[in-house]
Amino acid sequence: MGIIAWILIGLLAGIIAKMLMPGKDPGGIIVTLLIGIAGALLGGWLGKVIFGVDSVDGFFELSTWIAAIVGSLILLVVFRLFSRASR
Repeated sequence: MGIIAWILIGLLAGIIAKMLMPGKDPGGIIVTLLIGIAGALLGGWLGKVIFGVDSVDGFFELSTWIAAIVGSLILLVVFRLFSRASR
């Protein structure tokens, strides 16, 4: 997949992660979308390292989207923990 596809998947995964885990985040929607992009990369990497599967088969593959959303949720939780600790 190309970089444009990764960015698009990350943006959508960030939105889906925000819908699955609603709440007030410092930084707003822009930070959530950036977390989604980073989460998509993290999810693909974790799927390959932990489970030994190629979770990045293609744009329309379910495994790609699940990996991206799970990675986004992980990063969103970590971001919320660090932002609350700094307050």
